Parts: sequence; C-alpha cells; structure tokens
Amino acid sequence: MSRPSFIYVTYINSTPERVWQALTDPAVTRKYWVNHRNASDWKVGSEWRHEDYDDASLVDIVGHVVESAPPRHLVLTWASPKDAEIPDKVSRVTFDIETCGDGIRLTVTHSELEPDSPMLSGISRGWPLVLSSLKTLLETGEPLPSLLVKKAKQRS
Repeated sequence: MSRPSFIYVTYINSTPERVWQALTDPAVTRKYWVNHRNASDWKVGSEWRHEDYDDASLVDIVGHVVESAPPRHLVLTWASPKDAEIPDKVSRVTFDIETCGDGIRLTVTHSELEPDSPMLSGISRGWPLVLSSLKTLLETGEPLPSLLVKKAKQRS
C-alpha cells in the first residue's frame, strides 16, 4: 500500500529569510503555533522537537533534520514521541521556500504518512491552520486570533 502525502502551498508577502526564521525561531513559532516552539540547531542529523513554549517537557512531535539549506529548503522526519522508533509511523515534512514575484511561495509536503492514521487526519486539518496563521503573522504582524486557532485545534 502506498503511503499518502499532504501538500499545502501558500503565497506570502514576505522574504525567504523571514519565512525561514518563522519556521525555525522558537520566539516566532510561539506566536502562530499556539504557544509551541520548534527546537533544534537545524543542522543535518540534529534532533528537533515541537514542544510547549513554557514547558519543554511537553513534546507533541519529534524528529531529525534530514536536509537544511537556509533560507530555502528544510526537510524533517516527523513522529509522535511514542512512535518515533517505529519506522512505519515516521513521516517526512519538506518546506520549500521560493521567491515568487515580490513575495514567496511556501510549499509544505508532508509525505510518507501512514494510511488512515490519526496523524494523517490531524495534519490534514492542522497544516492549513498553522500555515494560515504563519502567513497572517508575517503579513500583518499578528497571527490568527488564538481563540480561533485553539478551537480548530481541539476539533482535530
């Protein structure tokens, strides 16, 4: 059985450097990713963790940096902490940041997903919400209202 992918493309009035920073800087991810940070040194082979900003012991997602070419390309493995050692439950996320006119095109490809899994269901709702909040933050200085983000996250 083939492993599905989820692809999301958005256009942002920003620069590749600002988008890269928004994806990798904990102080920025906190603003649009419901008080979470992506923690790593972003070097190939390094661990990364998607953790609560205020309590780093609360970790939702873990993985490793597979490719890192700032500010254009980042590839991560992605799994819940309890599933990180089960190869069939580890997926891959690729962020491609390309200049497009005066802005950028951000393509997020979440691949190698387990068919019909809770992860596939969750990211299918989660990525559009997170990336919309990222876009809003970079274009207006404020993310989507946290109440809207929290309610949508509770449904996923």
